[in-house]
Amino acid sequence: MQKIGRNDPCWCGSGHKYKNCHMDFDVKLSEYRHKGSKVPSHAMIKNPEQIAAIRESAKINVSVLDYVAEHICAGISTEQIDLWVYEQTTHRGGIPAPLNYEGFPKSVCTSVNDQVCHGIPSADVILKDGDIINVDVSTIYKGYYSDSSRMFCIGEVSPEKKRLVEVTKQAIEEGLKQVRPWGHLGDMGQAINDYATANGYTVVREIGGHGVGLEFHEDPWVSFVSKKGTEMLMVPGMIFTIEPMINMGKADIFVDAENDWTIYTDDGMPSAQWEIQVLITEDGYEILSW
Repeated sequence: MQKIGRNDPCWCGSGHKYKNCHMDFDVKLSEYRHKGSKVPSHAMIKNPEQIAAIRESAKINVSVLDYVAEHICAGISTEQIDLWVYEQTTHRGGIPAPLNYEGFPKSVCTSVNDQVCHGIPSADVILKDGDIINVDVSTIYKGYYSDSSRMFCIGEVSPEKKRLVEVTKQAIEEGLKQVRPWGHLGDMGQAINDYATANGYTVVREIGGHGVGLEFHEDPWVSFVSKKGTEMLMVPGMIFTIEPMINMGKADIFVDAENDWTIYTDDGMPSAQWEIQVLITEDGYEILSW
């Protein structure tokens, strides 16, 4: 970490003197580093002004997903969902973050049944009774990013699929019990993995959560098959997603060779995912987007 005087402006950009802002914080980080913990860089810590701006982006993200929840049903195409997301996001002054991101052609990811994530909306994919779908919305508002996703059960869904969706959502709740300042991301990761496997499911290993706020994807990368006491230290000002992908069958996955985006379960069994965006606070956490 850079040398900074007690009376110099804090590195976080708050405008406060270092001694009144992040000096004690940095001392504590150093103590954890010397104990062997992986600690976040200053770049991963958001200041109050940035957090407030990210909250505004998250409000749009939540409202767009609320709109999808009110209108999604059997008989519509995933292309229609993409149109809703584009229109609702831009109407609120935002920009859909996925659109043209590294070549992604649409404004939202729509992953149906055995699609794990990064499903590309299409006029040819019509939702039908019994489908489960993940709708993953990400928003840029005045340069700040938000990201969350929800599962939707279309019509009469089989008990097996419904249970998968419910267990995946509850897995996040189990993980949140371990989210606290000065704990480790692995505490949360193990809680999610333990809960999923205890219910007979598997957790995707290769894809995880990520930091988000100033960019679409930031450090840290967040695993959901990690171990308690490992991975990066969670500290106040960090913002990241919790988004386990949980499979009914085996954890193995593959990438669509044609579009190089969509991830499928290797065995063709259903997969479910919920995603929330979380801020670590001084005494716990705040869910920004869901």
